[in-house]
Amino acid sequence: MVVARPVWAGNLSFGLVSLPVGSTRPLTAIRFFHQLQRGTSDRIRNRRVNERTGDEVVLDDIVKGYDTGDEYVLVEPKELDEIAPGRSRSLDIAGFVDLDEVDPIFFGTTYYLGPRGAENARVYSLLEQALAKAGKAGIATFVMRQHEYLVAVKAENGVLTLHTLHWADEIRDPKKEIDNRPAKRRLPTRS
Repeated sequence: MVVARPVWAGNLSFGLVSLPVGSTRPLTAIRFFHQLQRGTSDRIRNRRVNERTGDEVVLDDIVKGYDTGDEYVLVEPKELDEIAPGRSRSLDIAGFVDLDEVDPIFFGTTYYLGPRGAENARVYSLLEQALAKAGKAGIATFVMRQHEYLVAVKAENGVLTLHTLHWADEIRDPKKEIDNRPAKRRLPTRS
């Protein structure tokens, strides 16, 4: 069994409740094409190789470095995490809205939210059931990969989902975007 690695992990908070969660993408990337050498069926692979020795290097042995001219200043991944601007460890729900109040055009990418640890399963289940029964979504903002997102947390088929939402100024008016729209016709009515 393959377990999806969380894309984001933190705490989902509303009121005095804090629920540790992790998010994963619901779709697996489907790769249709492989790189092949022209004239053969030989696959091409990209490898991380030490420039000096020609040896392949495992990902855990790779660090980032800034070239000062005379030497490299090395930066560990943990250090980058500490200085990342605005990275959210908390997803604070600011309020709840009726699902039918959110036009589907605002929905962007979907992530599954799961409880981190069995001890959080009960709170997770209660929130999922409450959102499903009420037909509501929690609205929040948070930062992931140096980008602020407006999101909706909702219940879908027994699972909490997090949907990135487009900001209002990102939605285009289709009447201004589509040229040569047919004139609005009146539909015939029954006699």
